[in-house]
This record gives sequence, C-alpha cells and structure tokens, in this order.
Amino acid sequence: MTQSPRVTLATGVDMPQLGFGLYKVPPEDAAQLVGDALAAGYRSLDTAAMYGNEAGVGRAVAEAADGGLPREDIFVTTKLWNSDHGYDAALRAFDRSLSALGLEYVDLYLIHWPCPTRGLFVETYRALERLLEEGRVRAIGVSNFLPGHLRRLAAECTLMPAVNQVELHPWLQQDLLKAVHADLGIRTEAWSPLGRGRILEDPVIVEIADAHHVTPAQAVIRWHLQCGHIVIPKASSPERIRENADVFGFELTVDDLDRIAGLDRGERTGSDPDRVN
Repeated sequence: MTQSPRVTLATGVDMPQLGFGLYKVPPEDAAQLVGDALAAGYRSLDTAAMYGNEAGVGRAVAEAADGGLPREDIFVTTKLWNSDHGYDAALRAFDRSLSALGLEYVDLYLIHWPCPTRGLFVETYRALERLLEEGRVRAIGVSNFLPGHLRRLAAECTLMPAVNQVELHPWLQQDLLKAVHADLGIRTEAWSPLGRGRILEDPVIVEIADAHHVTPAQAVIRWHLQCGHIVIPKASSPERIRENADVFGFELTVDDLDRIAGLDRGERTGSDPDRVN
C-alpha cells in the first residue's frame, strides 16, 4: 500500500485518510485482521466499545510494536457507547476502553451516537474535553451527529469536534452536513463507505471501475479520498484488506466524479441519528 495521505485535525494531530474499520469484526478475529491490515500498510484503526473487539485491536498494536512498528505510528480510534452518556459515566467508559485496548492513550475518542432524547450529549462531550486536556486522548469528536447537534456543541462547549463520523457513500452524500462541517472546522469521516456493499452493484460505479481496471470497491474508496473524506472500509479477509488499500495507482476523472455525484438519493443503510437513543 502506498502510504495513505494524512489530514490535519483541529488539534493539530495528523490522521491517515484511509483506515481499517472493525465494525462487526468478531473479537476472536480482531487481532489477526488488524495484523493483516497493518501488514498491508494501514496505520489507522477504527473500533468502538460496542464492537466488543477493543482487546484484539490492542493486542495487535502491541504485537506490531514488538515487531518494530512504533505505537506512535498507529492511529487508534474508539467510541463511547450510548449507555455511557453523562459526564461521570463517560469518564468511566473511557477507562474501560483504555484498559481493554491496553494502551496509554487513544488517538481519537468519539461519542458514538448523540441519543438526542436523552439530552446528555453536551455533558458527555465535556467529559471528552477533559480527557483531551489531561492528554489521555489526542483528539476528540463525535459520530452520527446532525447539524442541530453540532450547533449545540458549538454554543455550549469549548472545542468543536475534530471529526464527525457519519454514514456516507454515493447513495447518501451528506452535502448539507458536510457544509456545516466546513463551517465549523470539522473533518468528515465516512462509515459504511461502500453502502454495506449494495452500492457496488450500481451500474455507474461498475462502469467507472471497469474503465479504470479496478474493482467497484476500489472506485468508491477512491471517490471518498478525492472528495476529502476520511474513510474506514471494513474487510474480513487478507485479500480484501489489501484490495481496499490499493487505491493510489489511479485517479477518477472530473466526469467520473460528476457521475457519482448524480447517484445521491439520500438513502441510508443504517439508522437515523435522531431515532437512536
């Protein structure tokens, strides 16, 4: 894998633009798959308390360090689950995640969902600000936050999230949300970047991929990178892990980008953030 380009977050921390996602990776498989990802050249790993595989991620990072890949070269993201909203609960949840990972710090810590009807995401975010001040995390952010949630953080908290990780793919391009991100200095990170695989059968994506002699997944990942998104595709085999990383030997044309822009249909494959509580 050609070294992934890096983006600079609001805290000044550099983050690889292409990372390896661990959603639905079984705990018993996490260490091996992360090892495969690191061997393929990935340097950013995205896990969460809810995924149940933090321990496997941490084990792979430790094994990589033993093999000569320094911890500081690996960017680790994890997330706080919905049941741990609230200031004190969030601090305790972070301690559990850090212990499971077996790390001294986390590079990026996110609130997984805003859970708006519970009304606790502001005080939860203030706990993340404390973790940042204490140096236990290098950057903080959110996931699945909508413009109204972000505006409230802007009004009531000290620091804006460095990242908002949201569902984003050619069928759900999130242009309005991305405009808010640009206004507030927030980086956009895409989860479900391949639309849970459904987007890969779209005739436009297939045609563009064929024109570049790449797979549909590679074409979509390349689209994300050229749009400036941070992107974390998941894969469950060494071959697919390597394939998803092999996206730096070609470039989509302006016409390709225009055609993909026309695919937006506002279609979610996951949950509506206003309905998750």
